[in-house]
This record gives sequence, C-alpha cells and structure tokens, in this order.
Amino acid sequence: MMALEDILTTIDHSREKRKYFATLVLDQPSLLPQLLAICARVDDEISCRASWGLEFLCKHKLDIILPYLDQLTDMAAMVYRHPAVRPMAKIFEYLIIAYYQTKNDAVITSLTTPYRERMTEICFDWLITDQKVAPKAYAMTSLYLLGTEFDWVHPELKVTLENNYNTGSAAYKARARMILKKINKA
Repeated sequence: MMALEDILTTIDHSREKRKYFATLVLDQPSLLPQLLAICARVDDEISCRASWGLEFLCKHKLDIILPYLDQLTDMAAMVYRHPAVRPMAKIFEYLIIAYYQTKNDAVITSLTTPYRERMTEICFDWLITDQKVAPKAYAMTSLYLLGTEFDWVHPELKVTLENNYNTGSAAYKARARMILKKINKA
C-alpha cells in the first residue's frame, strides 16, 4: 500500500494529476481495494487526495465501484473533511443519475434498494449538516431522483430546502430553486 500512498502524495486537485491517478488505477484494478482503504482513513489528510482520485475514476468508469458499494456507503457516512465529502457526494450523484436517468444496466443491477435507502440517508445528512455548497448541491440532485421512487423523500426534501433557503449561499439558493421547481411540477 505504501507505493499507492507515495503516488497520492503527488496528486493535487488538478485535472491532469487526477486523470493520471485514475488511469493508473484503471490499468491496475487490483489497486482499487487499497485506494478505498486509504479513502476510509477519514482522519488522515491523504484520504482527501484518495477521494479526488476515486471520484475521477468513477466519472470515467463508474462500473468499477459497483463491487465495492458496501465500502463506499460505509465510508461516505464517515467522511467529514470537505475535500473528501465533495467527491463522495459527486460519486453518489453519478450512481443515482446512472440508475434513474441513463438507466445503466450494471448500476441498476448493483444498486439495490438497501443501497439506495442508505444513500438517501447519507445525502440528507450532507444536506442538513454543516457542509459546503457543492456536496449539498449534489445531494439535492440525488435526493430529487431518489424521491421519484421513495414517496417520502420529496416532501422531506422540500421542507429542508425551504427551511434552509434564507441562510443558504447564492449557489445553494440557485440549486434549491431548481429542485423545488421540479418537485412542484411532479
């Protein structure tokens, strides 16, 4: 695992470095369990860098994370540093969009009801806790789509967005308006 950690110390948030790292893991899928283990070390700064790489990897080959949904959802519930929360929320959004909108067969098969329920819970946690706007925005999108299946989600999401609207940033308000408009049309 040390070699992967050494490589992670060279990774920054630049697209070029994240792409390099994602390509490395794509070329050596046996590294993915090690990457997830590093991501799960939520108190360690390197977990944030690992999360950036994991997000970039999932963006380009989402199916690679499907055998690891247990680890992903467990880890996502534990992360608290913004540089790690944001990529986890984005990965959730990728999965939820693939399930509900693009109807990716592999995602539909793997993302069973218990996973979708767990993701709903985690997304609400991100939405109501002290997070920056990006994970909240990704959570809003995921929850809106999850609410097309789970009847209780849209009413709860609507109340949460309305209650937090006045204290939200401009970006939060913009995404909240968009989601509220969709909920009201449904």
